[in-house]
Amino acid sequence: MTGVSAFTPSHELLRVAGLHAFYGESHVLHGIDLQVAKGELVTLLGRNGSGRTTTLKAILGLVGKRSGSVMVNGRETIGLPPHRIVHLGLGYCPEERGIFASLTAEENLLLPPPVTSGGMGVDELYRMFPNLAERRRSPGGRLSGGEQQMLALARILRTGARLLLLDEITEGLAPVIVQALGRAVRALKERGFTVVLVEQNFRFVAPLADRHYLLEHGRIVDEIPAAALEARTEQLHRFLGL
Repeated sequence: MTGVSAFTPSHELLRVAGLHAFYGESHVLHGIDLQVAKGELVTLLGRNGSGRTTTLKAILGLVGKRSGSVMVNGRETIGLPPHRIVHLGLGYCPEERGIFASLTAEENLLLPPPVTSGGMGVDELYRMFPNLAERRRSPGGRLSGGEQQMLALARILRTGARLLLLDEITEGLAPVIVQALGRAVRALKERGFTVVLVEQNFRFVAPLADRHYLLEHGRIVDEIPAAALEARTEQLHRFLGL
């Protein structure tokens, strides 16, 4: 792996070492190694099928089988079930969003229990996502794709999670919604949240991220810090097929 890391070990929140993951007999991840410091925003970049989403799921134990090491704030989680892992302060926003169509936006927002103290209040979340305040009484199934995505993100912020695993949050959304999500993610980073972001929209993540991990065939093949991004943009575009 090449590149100069901006990672600061003394502020380590997440360390993944030699992580392998399996779906049945399929060996999907082949020894993932990555580190994330408190307050960092790190992306996982790669083409479809490179193992980005599986890496997020494996961190949470949402795969058939995993081995290696996943340390969260100094605690080994590889032997813990997912419901114990999230209580260490992790929040997962999946690509499919998981909005309950028959519940109102506010009922969806209030549904998950807190995983730790310090979660954002409903009024605070409505200030961050004004669209949700306007649609608070609308059924989840009648929200637009962008409103559902805002709701999915707001829902995990209410639980108290401080390490956010976000999967393709801009997929299929209008540019104005993408911009609103970008402002929200930037505000969360400024407030000290730690973010691991899987994202296909490179223009969205480029100005936000501290570092980029490049995945290919279930392995991390490179790491690019923000300071080196301009010099390596052409190489990165070739890697991603942009």
